[in-house]
Formats: sequence, structure tokens, C-alpha cells
Amino acid sequence: MDVTGHIVMFFIGLIGSFFSGLLGIGGAIINYPLLLYVPEWFHAGGFTAKEVSSISMFQVFFSSLAGILAFRKQSKKEKPLMHRGLIANMGISILIGSLGGSVSSRYLPSDVINIVYGVLAVIAVILMMVPSRGNREEASLESVTFNPTMASIAALLVGIVSGIVGAGGSFILIPIMLTLLQIPTRVTVASSLAIVFISAIGGVSGKLIGGGIPLLPTLFTVIGSVIGAPIGTRVSRHLNVRYLRIGLAVLIAATAIKIWWGIIAF
Repeated sequence: MDVTGHIVMFFIGLIGSFFSGLLGIGGAIINYPLLLYVPEWFHAGGFTAKEVSSISMFQVFFSSLAGILAFRKQSKKEKPLMHRGLIANMGISILIGSLGGSVSSRYLPSDVINIVYGVLAVIAVILMMVPSRGNREEASLESVTFNPTMASIAALLVGIVSGIVGAGGSFILIPIMLTLLQIPTRVTVASSLAIVFISAIGGVSGKLIGGGIPLLPTLFTVIGSVIGAPIGTRVSRHLNVRYLRIGLAVLIAATAIKIWWGIIAF
């Protein structure tokens, strides 16, 4: 990949993470189609689904690390909301699942990886179109309870599919924690940061074990994503992103249709 290609990768990371920070959704669900199609549009080379999942996984790792650091800085002034028992329970399961999914992606055909993304994209669109439930009743960390078996199974499954496509799984994990496990909103948001970071550790480890990572494209994409996410988060405070969110949901749906059509047609 030449200089133009590296510039394209930088802007893919920047734009994808900007919208991730702006809309508060998982970056991989946006970055996967960008990485899969945009380089070819600019005649800057192309990547297989396996390479795309590797690049995306490294993005998730560094963006979730940045999120953890930012939250720790903010939480020094506020009451801590990370539930250690929940993080330990779901973290261990999602680590195992993400590691297994990430390693197994090396042996999966590109069509299978694209199918997994297509399924996740449909789920993401549905979740993005569902109206916000608003702030749920908050509770102290000591009073938060959950079903440990259900939490472990859910985290394991999210980890497997996330590891395959190179995602952290937050856009599925958060609704599960809110609705299935009945965790209060603020505890969910804070704890999910740590759980997704643990998932990213497993995913990155699996990609390193599997090999075949395009190093320079990954580096430039990560640099762009680290810059883009905080900008998107700041801008989101001053905008009503409802209609943008709907537009992005339509775009993701169109991408899913394109992927499914390509699989069915050929």
C-alpha cells in the first residue's frame, strides 16, 4: 500500500471513530464496511474480510483503552460506578469467547465472516432504531444484583461473534445488560467499558496468534481512530443526533444488504 493508501486508512479510522463517538455506538459496526469497501473505491488496494477484522480489532483495543483512561480521569471527581463482580463474571466469559472467535476467524472463509457481520449489522440497525428508554432508576453498587449464569453465557456468545468480525460488542452488550440482566444505566455504561476492553484484549491476542495482520494500514487506522473518537464525543454534546443516527442506520442496513446480496448472488 502506497502513501495514498495510508492516508485513506487514516481518514477511515478518523471518520469511523468520529461517528462512533458522536452516536455512542460500537466503532466496528461502522468501520468494518469502511475498511472493506473504501480503499478499493480510491484504488488504494483492498483487504480480505480476515484482514478487515484484524484491523478493526486493533481499533477497538485502542479506542476502548482510551475510553477507560478518560473514564478513570472523570470518575476521580464522582462516585465509582464500575461493578467489579459483574466485570469479573462477564469479563472472563467475553475474554474466552473473543479469543476463541478471533483465532477461529483465521480458518473461516471470508463469506462466513461477512455473514457474521451481516447478522450483527441487522441487530445494530434494530437497536439503533428503538427509541431510547431514558434513564432507568439508579441504585448503589451494593444493591445491584444479576443472574451470573445468564451474564456468563451472554458475554461468551457476544465475545465469539465479536472476535470473528473484530468488534468489541458494546452495541449488543449494553442492551443485554440493560434489559436481560436489569443493570442500572449508569452502572451498565461504566462497567461495559471495562468488559469491552477485556474483550478487545482477547480479540487482539487471537489476531496476533493467527497472524496475517497488515501492520502499516492498521497503524494509520488506529492513529485516525484515536483522534476521531474524542472529537465525536465532544460534538455530540452540542447536537441532536437523532436524525443522523437514523441516516447511519439506513447506511448500515444498505451495507448489510450489499454483503448479503454478494453472498447469495455468488
